[in-house]
Amino acid sequence: MSPAPLGLVVLISGYGSNLQAIMDATASGEIATRIRAVISNRPAAPGLDRARQAGIPAVVVEGRRGQPRSEYDSALQRAIEPFEPDLIALAGFMRILTPGFVQHYAGRMLNIHPSLLPRYRGLHTHQRALEAGDAFHGASIHYVTEELDGGPVVRQARVPVLDGDDEASLANRVQLAEHRIYPEVIGWVASGRLAWRDGAPWLDGQPMNGPVVTETDGLGGVRPSGE
Repeated sequence: MSPAPLGLVVLISGYGSNLQAIMDATASGEIATRIRAVISNRPAAPGLDRARQAGIPAVVVEGRRGQPRSEYDSALQRAIEPFEPDLIALAGFMRILTPGFVQHYAGRMLNIHPSLLPRYRGLHTHQRALEAGDAFHGASIHYVTEELDGGPVVRQARVPVLDGDDEASLANRVQLAEHRIYPEVIGWVASGRLAWRDGAPWLDGQPMNGPVVTETDGLGGVRPSGE
């Protein structure tokens, strides 16, 4: 008898392209997951319509101007808990979470960030990579800890910066890589390959000393450079 699919809640704020990649991988059977809910802090987030069209509960937890972060996070936690997720995937969720919230879901929350962490934590990562003259940019998947974009990185995709790139063209190619590696990492959790033990990620029964790195051709193709 095959194990039950991994119960997943996805947090979004916008368009939901990574959500769609996860949905597609789930629907095709590529990863053994069940998306139990999609939650957004923005009522107009297009990703909510993606969820509704797929028959997935779409929930809005909208913050109020001046609302304490701890109060918002308590409301978010109350919205999440009925779905009893095994894993929470942040997919463009544009809020900084409080330490209490992060601690509650320690080892059960992943985030995808559009840079090669620890470079360029925070916003405007593509612009910053171009201004620095970097030869490579990319995306990172990491466990969420109290430090902003500072949790252990488990997967990275390196994307070459091409001559003539602007912020939009570079962002588009990074996003293609994101759509491949985020479902993959969620699949690792679902299959038991990736686990959180003693405050650190373990892959295939061994503690991770660094992320699995993926090289790309800059056009969406990916090739693991070591696993």
